[in-house]
Amino acid sequence: MPQSGQERPTVIHEGLPTQLPDIDPDETAEWLSSLDEMVDSRGRSRARYVMLKLLERAREQNVGVPALRSTDFINTIPPEREPWFPGNEAIERRIRAFIRWNAAVMVSRANRPGLGVGGHIASYQSAASLYEVGFNHFFRGKNHPGGGDQIYFQGHAAPGIYARSFLEGRFDEETLDRFRQERSHGVGKGLSSYPHPRLMSDYWEFPTVSMGLGAINAIYQARFNRYLHNRGIKDTSQQHVWAFLGDGEMGEVESLGAIGVAAREELDNLTFVVNCNLQQLDGPVRGNGKIIQELESTFRGAGWNVIKVVWGREWDDLLARDTDGVLVNQMNRTPDGEFQTLSVETGAYNRENFFGPDPRLRKIVEHLSDEDIERLPRGGHDYRKVYAAFEAAQKHTGQPTVILAHTIKGWLLESFAGRNATHQMKKLTKDDLKGFRDRLNIPVTDEQIDGSDIAPFYHPGEDSEEIQYMKARREALGGGLPQRIVNPTSVKLPDPSVYEELKKGSGKQQIATTMAFVRLLRDLMKDPEIGRRIVPIAPDEYRTFGMDSMFPSAKIYNPAGQTYESVDRKLLLAYKESAQGQLLHEGISEAGAMASTIAAGSAYSTHGEPMIPVYLFYSMFGFQRTADSIWAMADQLARGFLIGATAGRTTLTGEGLQHADGHSPLIAQTNPAVVHYDPAFSFEISHIVKAGLERMYGSTDAHPHGEDIIYYLTVYNEAFNQPAEPEGVDVEGMLKGAYVYKKATEGNVTARIMASGVAVPWALKAQEILASQFGVAADVWSVTSWNELARDAVAAEKWNLNHPGEYSRVPYITSRLMDTSAVTVAVSDYMRAVPDQIARWVPGPWQSLGTDGFGFADTRAAARRTFQVDAESIVVGVLQSLAQQGSIPSETVREAFATFRIDDPTAVAGVQQVGGDA
Repeated sequence: MPQSGQERPTVIHEGLPTQLPDIDPDETAEWLSSLDEMVDSRGRSRARYVMLKLLERAREQNVGVPALRSTDFINTIPPEREPWFPGNEAIERRIRAFIRWNAAVMVSRANRPGLGVGGHIASYQSAASLYEVGFNHFFRGKNHPGGGDQIYFQGHAAPGIYARSFLEGRFDEETLDRFRQERSHGVGKGLSSYPHPRLMSDYWEFPTVSMGLGAINAIYQARFNRYLHNRGIKDTSQQHVWAFLGDGEMGEVESLGAIGVAAREELDNLTFVVNCNLQQLDGPVRGNGKIIQELESTFRGAGWNVIKVVWGREWDDLLARDTDGVLVNQMNRTPDGEFQTLSVETGAYNRENFFGPDPRLRKIVEHLSDEDIERLPRGGHDYRKVYAAFEAAQKHTGQPTVILAHTIKGWLLESFAGRNATHQMKKLTKDDLKGFRDRLNIPVTDEQIDGSDIAPFYHPGEDSEEIQYMKARREALGGGLPQRIVNPTSVKLPDPSVYEELKKGSGKQQIATTMAFVRLLRDLMKDPEIGRRIVPIAPDEYRTFGMDSMFPSAKIYNPAGQTYESVDRKLLLAYKESAQGQLLHEGISEAGAMASTIAAGSAYSTHGEPMIPVYLFYSMFGFQRTADSIWAMADQLARGFLIGATAGRTTLTGEGLQHADGHSPLIAQTNPAVVHYDPAFSFEISHIVKAGLERMYGSTDAHPHGEDIIYYLTVYNEAFNQPAEPEGVDVEGMLKGAYVYKKATEGNVTARIMASGVAVPWALKAQEILASQFGVAADVWSVTSWNELARDAVAAEKWNLNHPGEYSRVPYITSRLMDTSAVTVAVSDYMRAVPDQIARWVPGPWQSLGTDGFGFADTRAAARRTFQVDAESIVVGVLQSLAQQGSIPSETVREAFATFRIDDPTAVAGVQQVGGDA
């Protein structure tokens, strides 16, 4: 307890004051009295200024005072610290005007009568200066000696990027007129709505319109650049990652969810540029608050360098006149909703409502006309202010930087600017066009506007000083952007002998398919050619998947190395971190793991270095939680392996409902780039992985640099004796999706059991019961991919539709089964919809068994009996199908049902299991 007369502060506010005891109350009282006197005599503004200077000096003296979370609503960089601007601002202003015009006209023309394909006009208009500063002075192209920068363009700004490429001669007018028309004029002859590498594979490099994913992917791209550099694979020290984001977009969880990673790893090769036009799609971002201040606080708290670009240069003089701090106070207290209103109102309105409440404010602007006040710009539209911010960001070391640029949505478009409906406004009226033309001083006549339903594009000519200037700037910086180049280093694939170990089976040892895959992965990592290119990725689950044996040799990547003694350092498989580590350990973040997978899987194009991501995750968590990221991976044409371990609804059932994956193959089927396999045995894994490496990283005439696909394998945590590869196994069928694993050897009535993954052993047991007790000969098929069989069948039907009168193609599965019309029972550890994909292409009667419904915690035996997918349930299912065909008496089915009690989970209460948890 404090001594009498010594009061300990009871409130902590932003870390000040502390709750330490006051060792000199008299001295403390003198300081507090001095502050009180300053407030009384000089006012609160002066006292605030002195306090901030004291905090600044305290940090200089390493006193350890916590940083304030936000600063005044003014520019971070004062005028006296702005660098010299190296460009020709007059020419660059003209270039911006041309791009603004063509971007707006392109979208407006795309919404002419009879077309109406949509688009966004206002977003680019607010961000034009931000992009042009980058294009003319900072963004390094692919031909730069240090390698090109990676730029994540905001999706809705795409029209402006196209308009710039038009001026550079990369697109012609005809191409601009095909905005959002990607097929009607021929494949590859239109422009995609947003940045889509899959749709424009030589132009866009990163897909960003899936809001929030651009931010997290940019962070992990910057991190992966460091990973490549630290591991000695590529020198990325001169490459910078720029991510252009909207302030409304920052409301997405993914936008801010990983900013701590960037600060923790000191990614000073990363800059976020947030276009703070204060608007979402339908209204203000923070009408009652201040989004710039909120974001500043968030990023500062996360450890970022924050640069605010709030006001244009015309405000510098006004702030210099603000001797009382009244203008800064008004800026601080005015909410964003009010600033949005001020941006669309007249100068007289602004004088009365922003400057009017205080006579000192009125005096500051008394020398300005109403028109001058109306034209006072936001900082994001001021080229010099933006340049100063970009330069400071690029020079800053030890932290990532975020630039918060204050803009107006629809800037310079009088009927668009600042309106809540701006995002939905797709077309310019003739009056809009004339007003916009006049603001930009574009040499287009009234006759050109009035005489047509579409306004003309404008190009000043190849020999104009503007075009020559912009081309010279891009040449100096390394070439045109955006640009995607695919010219990777060739990769020598492993010798086939590396796959032989799994083909031998496990002998007397019981191993799960998850462990079988990990064994193969370890062997592949030892390969002298591709071993170093493999990037193992896991979200805090390396030990779960038995990969801790990799810790001592491959080590966990950490740019700071390991600065502590690991608690398990005396163990053989101790936790080891290294700046040259190969394993990416992402913590409990499937989203972060997917972002790393995307960066690694697209390194063949981004860096010309093929890397092989192998992302292992709980099957339920990874694919379901991050399906949007997997779409982004496909859109970015990334390759690699996704390994859904502990797959299935009943193999991890001790964990309960939320861990039970009964549907990931269906989610995978919705993504055209994902090739899903559900292998049952280790030898199947060896063939599937070999084929995956050949398809994604090998070379063929059709795909000289590999295919843009993603391999997804579901593997399980249920250990059993892995069989050796059967002699003469049908590898072609295995890779196409199905093959006969074990033909029936005895029985009078024929049937077929088609099973996948962990269900194949159930099917084999059912085969034995059917033969020994019921005289039924049931062939067992291992279905390695229901999805690929279905895709093959759909492709055959589509070919037939488009080739009438020609010989019809037959789906692979139909051709393999057409010799017999035996009843088929299909089973997997997933819901019935997974095998039912192929039902209509399978000859004869069809019945599927599956794990439809919610999972629960119990033993595997109880779960499988509840879902009726175990061996006994398969037996009853086969008998029922045979009875319906009249092949056996119905009484046989009733007797089997009663004997096996397939409707009663208590019947398997005594069944023992091993390793039911993760």
